[in-house]
Amino acid sequence: MGKDKVPYQLKTPKGTKDWEGKDMVIRDRIFSTITTVFKRHGGVTIDTPVFELRPILSGKYGEDSKLIYDLSDQGGELCSLRYDLTVPFARWLAINPTIQSIKRYHIAKVYRRDQPAMTKGRMREFYQCDFDVAGAYDRMVPDAEILRIVCEVFGEQGLGWTGEGGFHIKINHRKVLDGIFEVCGVPKEKIRTISSAVDKLDKSPWEEVKKEMVDEKGLPEEVADRIWEFVQRKGGRDVMDALRQDSRVMANANLVAGLEDMDLLFTYLSAFGILSKVEFYLSLARGLDYYTGVIFEVITEGSVPSATDQKLQKAAQKGKTAEFDEDRSNDPSVGVGSVAGGGRYDELVGMFSGKAQIPCVGISFGVDRIFSITKARMEASKTASAIRPTEVDVFVMAFGGKGFTGLLTERMQIAKMLWDAGIKAEFAYKQKPKLPAQFKSAEQSGIPFAIILGEDEQAQGKVKIKEMGLLEGHPEKDGVMVDIGDLVGEVREKLRRKAEGVEEVVDGVNGLSTQDAEGKTRG
Repeated sequence: MGKDKVPYQLKTPKGTKDWEGKDMVIRDRIFSTITTVFKRHGGVTIDTPVFELRPILSGKYGEDSKLIYDLSDQGGELCSLRYDLTVPFARWLAINPTIQSIKRYHIAKVYRRDQPAMTKGRMREFYQCDFDVAGAYDRMVPDAEILRIVCEVFGEQGLGWTGEGGFHIKINHRKVLDGIFEVCGVPKEKIRTISSAVDKLDKSPWEEVKKEMVDEKGLPEEVADRIWEFVQRKGGRDVMDALRQDSRVMANANLVAGLEDMDLLFTYLSAFGILSKVEFYLSLARGLDYYTGVIFEVITEGSVPSATDQKLQKAAQKGKTAEFDEDRSNDPSVGVGSVAGGGRYDELVGMFSGKAQIPCVGISFGVDRIFSITKARMEASKTASAIRPTEVDVFVMAFGGKGFTGLLTERMQIAKMLWDAGIKAEFAYKQKPKLPAQFKSAEQSGIPFAIILGEDEQAQGKVKIKEMGLLEGHPEKDGVMVDIGDLVGEVREKLRRKAEGVEEVVDGVNGLSTQDAEGKTRG
């Protein structure tokens, strides 16, 4: 190669991104919030390889199997990058037969060759946070706790997506859905493929879904029309009551069993105080083949584009063909999608072990989608700028006049004192730093406090604590002199007061509805 030739474009692969700065801080807070909730409910963590043997993953994801990243033959084994964390967990249970029950959580990256929309959290490499309950328990009890975990993650005990339109849980049951298909006359061999079509009703109108069923999948038109009679229904116990009035429903064993489960689940959700966050959607299908019972998705206003957005986009795209690899971040017909989803999968472990089944139910949180909405909320409320790129609380500085030595060892000793006390601190790596440069470093990192050493003050055994960013005229604008022996206690007290003020601001942000935030960012 000549020295002027570039062999490749220097960038990240499509559907991936580098993370840094404040985005990392926001994402880490999301991880911390979710992990805290998982541990509150007795979860223990495991880890599995980022790739699995190809047969482990094949045949588990329905039509989405085409999105799996296959790897080339390396040493005689065909492998694929993991598509989710659920199938590897089931494989892990099958390999460890002595484990018959566990509450497990797993936070890791997964890979899907989907069409990306980067700013909306739709990526090809992304994090999932999973919580699963494995084991034989009384019906619907673990399922109810999983949904309680969802409400804690997004509610006041977690991310604070409260207020009108904050988050909403769509719920259905595979036996109810399969029973509807049977009642309507769908052949058994077409149930899964028709289920995948119905699953698109959250982002496509019925006319398009029906066209897929009839023209692409060979379903008789009258059968499709009967399906529509059912799947447009949503609500609470009223949906169950209406279904029970239908003689066709009560004659179907799948439907009866599914409705009994849902009735019991609603009783438990009421006991957990979260029934108001849940709605029974007969159109919810979730395309993964391994679900056997209750299924659910968590949505917010940004999850699904409005009908107006979809019409505008279709008009704009008329006659155009989008490349599959094209980033659709600016496409208004593409929403964030569900921010979490899951369900019951009682037969997946048995696919690997060939022995007794281990019933399982779980939830998966899409961190990158949660991040995109959380960041939009923060930007709308003007709190994103308040995020600090580091967690350092104190910058140790020094100043002096002619003959100033820099007080480097003295700064080191103060830093050591703070570190020993568990206080996050930094100082300039220069022998004789200039005071303006030290203040600039602290300001750029958003460090809230400075400890300033002067030669005269040192001789008296004192230092000055200065809170950064105070307005002119504030009585402590120039700092407060304290004895070095009292320094740790004084710093801790100031940090405590600062934290209380930040919590008040965060409470205000959490009270901002997702709808308000998205409305402002779109405008």
